[in-house]
Amino acid sequence: MLDNLALGFSAIAHLPVLAAIFAGVLIGILCGVLPGLSASTAVALMVPFTFGMDPVVAVLLLVSVYMAGEYGGSITAIAIGTPGTPAAAATMLDGYELTKQGKPGLALTTSVVASSIGGMVGVMALFAFSEPLARVALSFGAPEYFSLAVFGLTIIASLSSKNLLKGLLILFLGLLLTTIGLDGFTGEDRFTFGIPKLMDGISIIPALIGLFAMSSVFYGAEDELHRSERVSLSFAMPRLRELLRLWKVYLHSSLLGSVIGVLPGAGATIASFICYNEVRRFSRNKDRFGTGCLEGVAAPEAGNNAVVGGSLVPLLTLGIPGSATAAVLLGALMLHNVQPGPLLFQSNGEIVYAIFAGLLVACVAQLFFGLIGVPLWIKVISAPRPLLLSVIAVVSVVGAYGYNNSIVDVWVMFGFGLLGYTLKKLDFPVTPIILALVLGGILEENLRRALIVSGGDYAIFVTQPISAMLLLMAAISLLSPYMLNRLSRPGPEKKTR
Repeated sequence: MLDNLALGFSAIAHLPVLAAIFAGVLIGILCGVLPGLSASTAVALMVPFTFGMDPVVAVLLLVSVYMAGEYGGSITAIAIGTPGTPAAAATMLDGYELTKQGKPGLALTTSVVASSIGGMVGVMALFAFSEPLARVALSFGAPEYFSLAVFGLTIIASLSSKNLLKGLLILFLGLLLTTIGLDGFTGEDRFTFGIPKLMDGISIIPALIGLFAMSSVFYGAEDELHRSERVSLSFAMPRLRELLRLWKVYLHSSLLGSVIGVLPGAGATIASFICYNEVRRFSRNKDRFGTGCLEGVAAPEAGNNAVVGGSLVPLLTLGIPGSATAAVLLGALMLHNVQPGPLLFQSNGEIVYAIFAGLLVACVAQLFFGLIGVPLWIKVISAPRPLLLSVIAVVSVVGAYGYNNSIVDVWVMFGFGLLGYTLKKLDFPVTPIILALVLGGILEENLRRALIVSGGDYAIFVTQPISAMLLLMAAISLLSPYMLNRLSRPGPEKKTR
């Protein structure tokens, strides 16, 4: 195991690789700082720039952006009460309160320390569990992969919205979109409308750029950015004793975030709020949360960065993304002819171990840049909003066109941008569509393959133990929100005489 980690460090001990890691950390923090640009958006925007790069350099650039992007959102959440990423909304609850009290330095330093520790714990989880899970995955056949895809889809549908029906509707819309193109078994056209470029289906990268980046442009063009009242900021560093006092919070939230990250579809936002709630639940001073409590800053930040390593476990071993950003990474890996799955450790083992080592280096770089660069990140968000939106729009168009040098991909990007904008306006979740676009092909292919093997007998999905267990877990994930809502409702008041 240590030999493999040493192999990973030897793979990244080159100037281009280290430069890519440092550049990815800076870009990730910068994109996280900018309100409206999530880690998913940052990674999607960077994918076109990796064309022609060595696969190791390209992958480490993207995962470094992913890691740092989750941290960057906390800077604006703490400084001006505007979460740069959805996951930073939990950090804002206590972080911005500290800023209003004139203590932003405490919150900002706690945030970057917790994020870096959480990232390292998540990488350790990735390193410890990836290879064993890959060995188990070698026994997977078509029924197991179909059930696994169903499980991933049901989790994202149930967790991405308070309204389960909305999540399912968007999920099925995404599955419908995956049917566009040539049928992989019969070769027939499906919903191509006579457009040859659509015969290969919807290109995942233009779709992701549209859903995340271009929809943000449309949304930002409609509404002006509401800035909170400026506060005199002091960047005094907390004492080492104050940071060490939070070691239980770091460890607890990092481990919990890693576990949540492994679950397909859970993601950093859910991990942030769960870690915040769990730390508050076991705290002796529950009343301090929400009033400027350092534990309330450390818990969500450690949790959302630990998700990064956890989400890469199912991505690398099973080809199932654990979050929306991991779904973008899946498309990027395939773009560089790296096929995630059980055979990845045999066919491209050097890339896997380079990711392990590179993420550890990225955590250290994030800690360094985060501590010295806070004043700069806050200045960046003061850029004129129209200029910011224009830059995002131009990069989106160039990225979509550069994917296949096709104007059709640009129109696909604009179409998904309008779709993402509409979903936001109607308060529908966007994440189910992402996972549907990625998992829809796996779902259909393995469904049909399993039915061919069984001669059309659907019982194959419940007679195989692993497949049946995954389908049971999928059913539980669909029914659990409904059951929890029923249990949380107050019962009828008893009549008093």
